[in-house]
Amino acid sequence: MTDAVLLSVEEIKALSREFETASPGQVLQWAAQAFGSRVAFGTSFQGAGLVAIHHAVSLGLSIPVFTIDTGLLFQETLALKLRLEQFFGIEIETLTPEMSVSEQGAEFGPNLWDKNPDLCCTLRKVFPLQKKLSTLDAWITGVRREQSGTRAKTQTLEIYEFDRLRSKQIVKVNPLATWSSQQVWDYIRDHGIPYNPLKDRGFRSIGCYPCTRAVISGEDERAGRWTGFEKTECGIHTFLGENI
Repeated sequence: MTDAVLLSVEEIKALSREFETASPGQVLQWAAQAFGSRVAFGTSFQGAGLVAIHHAVSLGLSIPVFTIDTGLLFQETLALKLRLEQFFGIEIETLTPEMSVSEQGAEFGPNLWDKNPDLCCTLRKVFPLQKKLSTLDAWITGVRREQSGTRAKTQTLEIYEFDRLRSKQIVKVNPLATWSSQQVWDYIRDHGIPYNPLKDRGFRSIGCYPCTRAVISGEDERAGRWTGFEKTECGIHTFLGENI
């Protein structure tokens, strides 16, 4: 891969508008060329992320993939990681929090997710992601507009201020931003991509087991997360603030 190319905010916004009608493969080819070794996929193995990775692998793009193991994942999710590595023929890097679940319990009390899920998500998801993103210039995700109201304005390319002190910015690449859930799952089944079996049991967005339930008819995809709290995001897609 080549070294990353510096792009202005205006250039990123113009490209994002152009990519409204581009295929995921076209977006990913651009990202690989533009950012070289400084771009990576971040995935929790939701449907859109799997589709994006499949596009990249099919095009021969050697874009690294990482995931965050919070220590509270479903066994089905952990097993899926191994299946996906075999299916795609890649190694998926695992990021972990600095504190184990038991160490977190000793410092903040047991079952922090029941009392302060925002803090729990920050410790177990956001901090490991921040550390990883400090080594990158671009981050590829599976975020889609249709997923929830908080994601309705998602752009194909977004640029954020990551480190104000060092004037570091990061580009977030959402190659499936315009896709519907139907398109995602049609693609997965058409290409035989392994997916989380919890999906077939009504879990449409799958995170940590204490904070995830199946959804019911009429609820949006992320309604099964953090039941009982006014919370729809873990923080990994919101800690950067507003798209510049």
